[in-house]
Amino acid sequence: MADIARIIEVVEPEVAALGFALVRVKFFRGGEIGPISGEDEEFTLQIMAERPDTGQLVLDDCAALSRRISDRIDELEDRGEVLIRDAYRLEVSSPGIDRPLTRLKDYIAWTGHEAKVQLANPVAGNRKSLQGDLAGVEGDAIRLDDRKSGRVSFTMADVHSARLVLTDRLIAATRPIAADGADEIFEEQED
Repeated sequence: MADIARIIEVVEPEVAALGFALVRVKFFRGGEIGPISGEDEEFTLQIMAERPDTGQLVLDDCAALSRRISDRIDELEDRGEVLIRDAYRLEVSSPGIDRPLTRLKDYIAWTGHEAKVQLANPVAGNRKSLQGDLAGVEGDAIRLDDRKSGRVSFTMADVHSARLVLTDRLIAATRPIAADGADEIFEEQED
């Protein structure tokens, strides 16, 4: 398998060099939507990053970051350090509107929005699956108004996975990517 901590050590400076913030590094077998019919499942190294001012990346940002990470991994391999022994696909993306919540600052920034949280350790009467509005962070305790249990608290160490739920409120609150030139119409001239 892969040493995620070491991959983060290698990837994070490359992300920062482009002025982006690292959201998540994940290494898994197959695609997040499943394997392509008839193909063996290969590994995927997923790097999720964002521009601090927009919380998103555009396609050119993803391409630049992908090249930079690939070059750095190749450079390490040329020096004898192999980060990932298996064949894998590099996937660089923006976190999207229904983004994963991977850092404490995500829970702070998205307070008031609905989230789904899977816990490693149960809370509120032995519950590990929560869904409700994020109610803020107090110290290291994340608070969530769960639909079934009411207000619950847990720490980042308790979280297995978490992501925002796509709602009209979330769509309204999401900062749009720059739309420069969107109002320009280009017509192809025939010869």
